[in-house]
Amino acid sequence: MSINNLNEQEQLRRESLAKLRELGIEPYPAPLYPINTSTSEIKAGFDPEKNNFQDVVIAGRIMSRRIMGAASFGEIQDEKGRIQVYINRDEICPGEDKTMYNTVWKKLLDIGDIIGIKGFAFITKTGQLSIHAKELTLLSKSLRVLPIVKEKDGEVFDAFSDPELKYRQRYVDLIVNPSVRDTFIKRSQIIATMREYFNEAGCLEVETPILQSIPGGATARPFITHHNALDIPLYLRIANELYLKRLIVGGYHGVYEFAKDFRNEGMDKTHNPEFTCMEIYVAYKDYIWMMEFVEKMLQKIALKVNGTTTVKIGEHEVDFGGTFRRLPILEAIKEYAGVDVKGMDEDQLRETCKQLHVEIDPSFGKGKLIDAIFGEYCEDKLIQPTFIIDYPVEMSPLTKRHREDPSLTERFELFVCGKELANAYSELNDPIDQLERFEEQAALKSKGDDEAMFIDYDFVRALEYGMPPTSGLGMGIDRLTMFMTGQTTIQDVLFFPQMRPKNTL
Repeated sequence: MSINNLNEQEQLRRESLAKLRELGIEPYPAPLYPINTSTSEIKAGFDPEKNNFQDVVIAGRIMSRRIMGAASFGEIQDEKGRIQVYINRDEICPGEDKTMYNTVWKKLLDIGDIIGIKGFAFITKTGQLSIHAKELTLLSKSLRVLPIVKEKDGEVFDAFSDPELKYRQRYVDLIVNPSVRDTFIKRSQIIATMREYFNEAGCLEVETPILQSIPGGATARPFITHHNALDIPLYLRIANELYLKRLIVGGYHGVYEFAKDFRNEGMDKTHNPEFTCMEIYVAYKDYIWMMEFVEKMLQKIALKVNGTTTVKIGEHEVDFGGTFRRLPILEAIKEYAGVDVKGMDEDQLRETCKQLHVEIDPSFGKGKLIDAIFGEYCEDKLIQPTFIIDYPVEMSPLTKRHREDPSLTERFELFVCGKELANAYSELNDPIDQLERFEEQAALKSKGDDEAMFIDYDFVRALEYGMPPTSGLGMGIDRLTMFMTGQTTIQDVLFFPQMRPKNTL
């Protein structure tokens, strides 16, 4: 970037950078700096009577400074929080040369610079826990001005709150908005809690292909690419289901994977084309067992992340404790849309959609027609965790038929605050039935449904070797994080959400 394109503050910082080098101070020194504590450890453990933390080595970003002649106060921020530092000219410059204080600290360092401090903890006369600096080291010079948030008389100034800027410059968002860092810490805790829960249940974490010759396991539009060496088209996976079930065929009792999936579809507050999904498959279980398994898991996560099973999501108080409601999908349509679609054929469903003013596409088969009615009339009513169960066969091409009604399947979707959080089945393990349903999907694709499934003949062959009765679950980690942290948009739980490219310089 040309210096002529910089604003005044950016030009001044580059001039300071040059002056530091003239003084023999490297603004970006070798990376090793021997920190031995953090702001949170000092705040939690300092005891004036014990006189501990007397050999502190800490590093952080300068967030404020108050220079008062030969002494100064500043505030530095590390990963764990902020702490005040006290800098005395004669302490950090014990000899005749006062350059480090008079020139470097007072004139050439800026808000946002990363420094190292060696010193000791103490309490100031005003009762403020601080670090008394004995030595100051510049670790990284900041060339851009931080949007430091200020508050006066209850009014906030310079807040870094514009959504587009926050998502494009997440690194700045993380610096100036500590609550954002907390959200992603909780995301990590959610995944760690799930992993612990699955491991305790005897399941094995595995990895399956991201590039697939057939995009299977879900009804979604895939991204397509080309493999030059093999000279074949490949797809970014839309789900990892079929590979995980191959592993159940191979003899594993339970397998799970935290997978990056990709769907070439729309973007909104709850959808991103690249997302994280957890899928787990356990042999000799069914969807009823899986419902209880999910209830216990979500209670465990809520308690770990928030200390309570009740979570504030938007305007709603959602309770992840206890037993969730179980509601058959056709009963839900009857309850919320006021129509009984049980037994309707495709033409009758189209007419019903027309009467209910539900927008549909000519390529829709029975499954998508029912799903369209459900989406329009039912989803937004499902605020508290609710298992929608027993989907029609046409909506569930990978699901075992219901043991009491063969027109239905043993499937549930978990809804929270009007959004799907999880999808689970008693898995279809009849290879003949599976092939027929793949062929039905292929017929829908020929009618123009670009989300319909491909026929995966190798998966059918795997089933022909025999897959034990199995229950499977898929759960969106991004949406789960939204719910557990009270966020209302998926972009707020993704470090780097997908956005249209833009020159950031």
